Amino acid sequence: QEFRERMEVVNRRWREFHTKKAQLKAYMQRSEKIIKENYEMQIQALKKISKNRQEKMKAERELLRAKELLEDLKNKHQKLRNSVQKYSIFNKYLEDVVKVSQFEEIQDVIGYYETLRRVHNDLLQSQQRQKEKPEQAKVFLDQYMEEKDAEMLQHKNELVQLQQRFEKAQSDVLYWENRWADIQNKALKETQELGTIKLAVLNLFQ
Repeated sequence: QEFRERMEVVNRRWREFHTKKAQLKAYMQRSEKIIKENYEMQIQALKKISKNRQEKMKAERELLRAKELLEDLKNKHQKLRNSVQKYSIFNKYLEDVVKVSQFEEIQDVIGYYETLRRVHNDLLQSQQRQKEKPEQAKVFLDQYMEEKDAEMLQHKNELVQLQQRFEKAQSDVLYWENRWADIQNKALKETQELGTIKLAVLNLFQ
């Protein structure tokens, strides 16, 4: 994280460095051109001193403006030099990185850093997607558990009903067993009576 932040600062200042370097070069070229023009203007002004004092004053005013412009350019030039000196530490840092790494140029370091940053962002997105999957699975599990709980409750109700029917059936079995015992006792009694009647009839017949 620290390296990434430092590299972002280095990239930004490296671009500023190139921009200010280009500006400095342009200012230097214009300064040389202006200095050359001012020099020619001074020669012409000196030649015209004897002919026209007004032209001399005009040339002096132009020279004064040129000097002011030159001074302004010098100040800007100094500021740019200071900026270059200030940002040179980052260039030195990148040069040191190149020396102790497998990279051959500073631009390779910056390109590698950009690649790492893209990979890091991809990993963050992948982790976010992986994090969302367990949450979705938990939702599905909760829904499944709710469905199974409802099924279990339904089965419990059916079991209670079956238990009630079983108890009623046991009660009916006991009732019909008692009835069957009564019927058997009655049949036995009637069989005995029938045997007695048969025996009496047989005796009467004899």
